[in-house]
Amino acid sequence: MDTSSIITGTTLNRYQLDIPSCTASLDVEEFSGAEKLSELYYYTITFTSAEKNIDAAQLLSKPAMLTMGGGALQQLADCKRVHGVVTAFRRISSSEDQSKYQITLEPFLSLLDKQFRSHRFFVNKSVPEVVEQVLQEHHLHDWEYEFNLKQHYPRREQINQYQESDLAFIQRLLAEVGIFYFFTLQEEAQSEVVHFADAQRALMFDKTLPVNSPSGMSDSGTESIWGLNITHNVVEANVTTRDYNPRDAQSVLQSATADMTRGNGEGITYGEVYHYKLRHRERGDKIDPQTETANFYARLDHERFLAHQTLITAISTAAWLAPAQVLTVTDSLPSTLPAPVQDPLLITGTGFTASRREALRVSLLAVPYSETLCWRPPLLPRPKVTGTMTARVTSAKANDIYAWQDASGLYRVKFDADREEKGQGQESMPVRLAKPYGGDVYGFHFPLIQGTEVAIAFHEGDPDRPYIAHALHDSRHVDPVTEKNSTRNVIRTPANNKLRMEDKRGEEHIKLSTEYGGKTQLNLGHNVNAQRELRGEGFELRTDKWGAIRAGKGIFITADKHSTASGKILAMQDTLDRLKQAGDEMDSLSRDAQSAKADPAQVEQQLAFMREQIDQLREAVAVLSAPNGVALASGKHLQLTSRRNLMLNAGADADMGVMKRLFIGVGEGLSLFVRKLGMKLIANQGPVAIQAQNDQLQLLARKDLEIVSTDSEIHIVAKKKIIINAGGSYITLDPYRIELGTGGDVDVKAADFSYSGPASMKADHPDYPPLQSTVRQSLKLNVAQSPNASDSSWAGMPYTLYADGALLKQGVLDERGQISVDHQVVTRSYKLEMANGVSYQIPVAEAYSRPEQGELANRGFHHHTSQAASDINPPSSHTEHRNTYADLLDGHIEQDESQ
Repeated sequence: MDTSSIITGTTLNRYQLDIPSCTASLDVEEFSGAEKLSELYYYTITFTSAEKNIDAAQLLSKPAMLTMGGGALQQLADCKRVHGVVTAFRRISSSEDQSKYQITLEPFLSLLDKQFRSHRFFVNKSVPEVVEQVLQEHHLHDWEYEFNLKQHYPRREQINQYQESDLAFIQRLLAEVGIFYFFTLQEEAQSEVVHFADAQRALMFDKTLPVNSPSGMSDSGTESIWGLNITHNVVEANVTTRDYNPRDAQSVLQSATADMTRGNGEGITYGEVYHYKLRHRERGDKIDPQTETANFYARLDHERFLAHQTLITAISTAAWLAPAQVLTVTDSLPSTLPAPVQDPLLITGTGFTASRREALRVSLLAVPYSETLCWRPPLLPRPKVTGTMTARVTSAKANDIYAWQDASGLYRVKFDADREEKGQGQESMPVRLAKPYGGDVYGFHFPLIQGTEVAIAFHEGDPDRPYIAHALHDSRHVDPVTEKNSTRNVIRTPANNKLRMEDKRGEEHIKLSTEYGGKTQLNLGHNVNAQRELRGEGFELRTDKWGAIRAGKGIFITADKHSTASGKILAMQDTLDRLKQAGDEMDSLSRDAQSAKADPAQVEQQLAFMREQIDQLREAVAVLSAPNGVALASGKHLQLTSRRNLMLNAGADADMGVMKRLFIGVGEGLSLFVRKLGMKLIANQGPVAIQAQNDQLQLLARKDLEIVSTDSEIHIVAKKKIIINAGGSYITLDPYRIELGTGGDVDVKAADFSYSGPASMKADHPDYPPLQSTVRQSLKLNVAQSPNASDSSWAGMPYTLYADGALLKQGVLDERGQISVDHQVVTRSYKLEMANGVSYQIPVAEAYSRPEQGELANRGFHHHTSQAASDINPPSSHTEHRNTYADLLDGHIEQDESQ
């Protein structure tokens, strides 16, 4: 040990190192240190000790205090004390008298750099709250840190620590929002305190030093500053920042152009900085923006740039200098100092060097202090996530069988890397699900259920911007396609709604099914059961519930072959050929019937139906066709109904069997015609009644006419007269006489012939008065505002309906603009009057005078005369007007051609 350094137990060294955990005596040889705003201070101290081998365990991570003394050696005064922990220790050399050592002294906060986390997730916390939580986890007491914040910092939905130490993490967060920090010594505890601030009010004011360059090797013991050096830099002129918030997609999140010099930097600044950073959710006020908004970040970024515009360096002997101090440099009057240093300076960094041989020398870095511009720490690099992270979809409800989403369809997830307990359903911010297709209330979305493994990706690698990239299967959530069914393509929901497409060659099929209704299914192709055994080929549509097939413009069901789906969907020539053949056969029979004085069939209506409605489904009709037959079978009832015509054609035979009763009711006329083999009407049991109750009954035969009673009597009864005529000979019978007449002989052959007085026989003459028709048909009157505009009606309009001039009913049109009517066949016309003044005359014609116009009339094309403008040529006739209007609405002519 250098005995000259000790005089009667009092050291002559101005610099003292105290490490309570170390038992050896320590003597500082030299040290150097650096302190900066928003950085950890760092001191390297070299000392000697008579202890030849100090145990590192006595020093590492242990508190230590470096004291810098001032004044006379015999009466040293503490000028500065630096408290921290020993973060490094090395033995440099050793001699017979002493050993030389070196330690690194840093604040306790430096140890946070030793705690590294690859992943950590903070939910619903602000930046200051996250920083405070980390500090408390490292057992810092409340008095060991202080938040002096002017601004209010909102809670973020999620803040992620990724591949960072705790120290790097909180330093990055603080820098992002412009919070700077610095250290002071707590006088009572003699321990460092870290201060966090975002405004000038937290700085340390009222610090002054005179300009006084030391003379020779002596500074006369006076604290001063000298060597002032000013550097001016061209910095960025302004900043604009922009972001996009998918939950408020219509908002423009671009800031105003921020120039924090307010125009004073014109000419010495240059360039526009544009940031598109996903970090703000609102635009914020232009003048006084809320924190973490677009305008806040733009102003903050420009303040960072301006912090490097003017840099001042100097040398001093004042040990008490420290970052965050506002220093005023004094000079004689008039001042010879440059303008930038005549005003207060904000110290942003200090450096200290001293040794046994050299006096303390303090270097400082400063910027001009401003009340309107706050110094901001530089941004630290934000870690980027490469690849994805695994997570599990979560729910606020335990064992939830349905997706748990918010109003925007976002999910919450629990990251597999997250080892901290959080509230159920609150393990993450709401995250979007990436999909292959999307739009305005349309897109592709299969809801994700609690426990589903998902891969989380991050926008531009930003750890605070997660989204669900895709879902994954695992051993607990088995893939629906494995080596057992690798030829299948499957979409299956948790409730077993399924779309399955089999690609195995020769067994291709598609299955669309749901469990509801006892497996409601559509099976196409090579259809198999659960054991993959063939059930059939083609297609099957089945359910155990109800079924409906509906086509608003017509439906065509056919068994005609349509190879490889190469033709038109409505290719129906085979069907039309069969219908035309049937029509031709019916027309031939109808002509023969007419020649035989029977009533002809309405063949023209059948052909018109095929031509105008069936062909290409021009109207809403259903067509069922098969080349080899159609069978209809019912366990109870089978009903065929037509509101107009019912046409049955058979190219060969038609057979109808009824095991009990057959009723055929005809409202007007019945005509039966047989062209070749005759007609048989036979009742094996029971009577046969043929009656013309209110008109003639004619029996006509070219050959014999036989009336035979095989076991009883024949009665021929007439109320007025009976005439029997054979070749001109006749017998007449009336109530008063019987007359026989012939041009030849009259032979009477009998075993006995008797004659008596007058006699008569009473006979029944049933009276069948004409029936008043009670046949009713259910009709719908469709009151559209214009033809072909069924979706535009006068729904709710009051009306009055008359039948043949008599009031029939009153009410309002239903929601489809229709009126239901029980039509009687004797009704010949209706009149409809509506409350808006519109009225209709609706004739009920048995036959159209011009059939080609009847269909258009029923569709609502009626002629309403009006005064035509002089430059318009009105239609020459009712028919021309109707046809032109119909062609226009049906798209057969262009609009400009109809004007």
